[in-house]
Amino acid sequence: KELPEYYNIVVTLNENNQFKSELQCDKYICLHKPSLLSLVTAAVQLKKIIMQYKVDAVHSHLPQSNFIARLATPKNIPLLTTIHTSIGTASDYKKWYIRWLDKLTFYYKSSVIIGVSKTALNDYFSVLKLKPQPSHVLYTFVDIAPYIGMKPIAPSKNFRIISIGALRKGKNYTYLIEAFKKIRGENIELDIYGAGPEREMLQKAIDEAGVKIVLMGQVNNIHEVLPKYNLFIMSSMFEGFSLSVLEAMAAGLPLLLSDIPSFREQCQDAALYFNLDDPGNFLETLNTLVTHEKFLNEIALKSRKRVLENFTLPHHVGQLQQIYKDVVRGI
Repeated sequence: KELPEYYNIVVTLNENNQFKSELQCDKYICLHKPSLLSLVTAAVQLKKIIMQYKVDAVHSHLPQSNFIARLATPKNIPLLTTIHTSIGTASDYKKWYIRWLDKLTFYYKSSVIIGVSKTALNDYFSVLKLKPQPSHVLYTFVDIAPYIGMKPIAPSKNFRIISIGALRKGKNYTYLIEAFKKIRGENIELDIYGAGPEREMLQKAIDEAGVKIVLMGQVNNIHEVLPKYNLFIMSSMFEGFSLSVLEAMAAGLPLLLSDIPSFREQCQDAALYFNLDDPGNFLETLNTLVTHEKFLNEIALKSRKRVLENFTLPHHVGQLQQIYKDVVRGI
């Protein structure tokens, strides 16, 4: 909806629309082809749409859609494919046929690769052993408007920590449960927001450990929730480029993150990091933040400054517009 100069056609493989009314476009078409087994028929349908509407450029997201777009897009029409995660650790890419389909379609139709981070972009070419093609890094953005004027709560008797992310293996919440076993008697509590397949397993582990961790489920007003906390934590083993981290930065929260390349790229010195192989390092860093309010505030100021200077909607749209213009012109 920030690209009114284009006639935007959104094509999906199924009807699951988590964006609800936020999805605004000139034309919406659902192919009703959610299965990989429908790859060829979906490509035929998409090609008809491309020809019918005389499309100038195609932009696809996520593996299956990328495969279909590569099969469907005529040679004379530019194609952009966005890589949203570091595929070396992504569950989809542990399947041999996903890697095979990606390489096969990559060579079938050349495309401009867009990575959500340098880490994701480099990982894509190296893991699939592909010859690098024209590519761009286009960072995710956060809408800062809801956060203007908001301030996180000041530390009180209970130090409140928030983590946000899908309840799945890659988020590594079991690491936090194990770490919190060592601080059971302290006034430190963690709320985890998100839904996913590991909810029952994590709840059982929390109950058995007797730690101050609560699974809060999924909410639609995270911009109102974030300022109620003193610290944002993520223990991910891998990420592409985290929107949750950007939201925490916009809310002015200090960040304590696992020391992985994408977080370093995203936050640089605007966060503190802990070693996933050393739980003692996590507890030591957490204790520093809990006991030094001034240091906590310094990290928070850095995080908000970094998001304002690099990851807002105008930053993202400006770069995307330039990429589209270059691609259509054949640059």
